[in-house]
Amino acid sequence: METEKIIEDSKKFLMPTYSRIPIVIDHGKGVRVWDKDGKVYLDFISGIGVMALGYSHPEICEVINQQSCKLIHCSNLYHIENQLKLARKLCELSFADRVFFCNSGAEANEAAIKLARKFGNKKGAYEIIAMENSFHGRTLATLGLTGQEKYRGGFGPFPPEFKFVPFNNFKALENSINSKTCAVIIEPIQGEGGIYEASFDFLRKTREICTRENILLIFDEVQCGLGRTGKWFTYQHYDVKPDIMTLAKPLASGLPIGATLARENIAKIFSPGDHASTFGGGSLICLVALKFLEIMERENLVEKAAKMGEYFKEKLNSLKQKYPFIKEIRGKGLMLGVELTLDGKPILDKARERGLLINVTRRRVLRFLPPLIVTESDIDEAICILDGILEKV
Repeated sequence: METEKIIEDSKKFLMPTYSRIPIVIDHGKGVRVWDKDGKVYLDFISGIGVMALGYSHPEICEVINQQSCKLIHCSNLYHIENQLKLARKLCELSFADRVFFCNSGAEANEAAIKLARKFGNKKGAYEIIAMENSFHGRTLATLGLTGQEKYRGGFGPFPPEFKFVPFNNFKALENSINSKTCAVIIEPIQGEGGIYEASFDFLRKTREICTRENILLIFDEVQCGLGRTGKWFTYQHYDVKPDIMTLAKPLASGLPIGATLARENIAKIFSPGDHASTFGGGSLICLVALKFLEIMERENLVEKAAKMGEYFKEKLNSLKQKYPFIKEIRGKGLMLGVELTLDGKPILDKARERGLLINVTRRRVLRFLPPLIVTESDIDEAICILDGILEKV
């Protein structure tokens, strides 16, 4: 009854922006969550890639408790030590020299857009080229760069001079570049778009033409970054470095954070007053993010994501051999997609009934983003549930 009441009141008081699954999550531990009725689920979507360390990690909880009693927020009017420490650590792990902190992936991409526009301003360049099938956020500008009409419908007109080219089609990209182009933005793996990977050839040629034409290359690693694909950052699989990179989802273990990373010569284009975020880079959030990175390193979770991803992909491919309606298995590390020739929602619903939480994107792609602490036995359990569902399709 309590669950029904919560669902009914949610429909009454909340704006109808989500098509919610009819359960109420009450608490979580490790790779599992429990609903209000006490049912336990193996969570293989982990808050859409947010809970990389799983739920209720004791060290994360301890940091939150301790720092919340000391300082949660002051303001970016003052220097924040934990913000500095986190920026330094992200720069040490990546290509970047400087960082801007905000509260979400969309905001990180907004900062990247503004930085690119100011970079191009001195030469009269302002066009940004994005990919078809991409997803960069829900704000008006990031929606304007999102190459999926289902998200854009009814919200135009969008900020001008955003253009789209087919993903992995370098010739189309090359033909779209002109003297007004200031940047190209790419997800190395398209998440919401259905787990499509950029090709080595496409990224390398794109890097070459951006360098040659003095155009910024932006990588949106909001979903695929921070260990998810078996490298700290997905660009490291390709040995192609961007000029700007955006991060968010798992960085603060469930607390809201976004980060825009850039090379020194790009970052210094911003000057005081050009951009800001009231809550961005708060002391509590940054200390939690530092602890997240410390745990990731200490427990070798990046390497583990690569290993568990191979194991998971192998098991998914065994299902593909068994069921002809599985069209393709895609992705790297623990960011995997299973494309079907049929509607995926009934499978999502059946999985939930049997205690497995997954996600469906583009109607026919089962998306898996389990916590990076997932084990072989967890994967075996998920595969067993899926197999039992698929044999009845």
